[in-house]
Amino acid sequence: MVVDYETQGRIAIFTLNRPEARNAISHEVSSAMEAHLDAFEADPDVWVGILAGTGTVFSAGADLKSVAAKKPIETEKGGFAGLARYPRTKPIIAAVDGAALAGGLEIVLSCDLVVASPRARFGIPEVKRSLVAAAGGLFRLPQVVGRNIALELAMTGDPISAERAYQLGLVNEMAAEGEVVEGAIALAERIIANAPRAVRESRQVVLESHARSEDDGWEITKNHFRNILGTEDFREGPQAFVEKRDPVWTGR
Repeated sequence: MVVDYETQGRIAIFTLNRPEARNAISHEVSSAMEAHLDAFEADPDVWVGILAGTGTVFSAGADLKSVAAKKPIETEKGGFAGLARYPRTKPIIAAVDGAALAGGLEIVLSCDLVVASPRARFGIPEVKRSLVAAAGGLFRLPQVVGRNIALELAMTGDPISAERAYQLGLVNEMAAEGEVVEGAIALAERIIANAPRAVRESRQVVLESHARSEDDGWEITKNHFRNILGTEDFREGPQAFVEKRDPVWTGR
């Protein structure tokens, strides 16, 4: 399988599995990823995803052999890698244990959180080949690291280290080489300790309200708060607090 998919309790793990091609994104990879995302979103028992890569390169981006053969590397619903434009509701953590360059960085930016090892590197070197990063990197990157740093990466094409990415806020947590998936699982477990519907609605408020006015922020918050009213978990949270016990979330 070019993309492996497994579940561990409430956590799903997607693994790019083309180490011989530096986990480059082909038609087959994008199609497989979209199919796995469909399964992930449809499974009520899985609440958080982790995306990793086999080998020492997270992803080198687009598979130029597929491009040369005029085989689409985007899917209709998910876009590049079947992920960049996928309309998902559940959080995904990128576990990066090597270079994430070009489309590889754009895959990382399609995720919500990032755990990286010291050997990770991040960059969009498309300009070095007279190309433009076209899978979301040029507008998502400044939202994470700021305008000037995004311009530096976009115009020089030079990568940055995992340590600098961590300092800039692109990386949430650092982990040892070979242990990024375990680090991502630990972060995912902190998320799944919470009510899943509340997590998804909170995530959506953050995404939708970015660069919007305060008035818009209040309206967006109100709309998403309304979505959890009347749910079982909305009643369970306060009840567990009153009874001095850990809540038992159902996702309903």
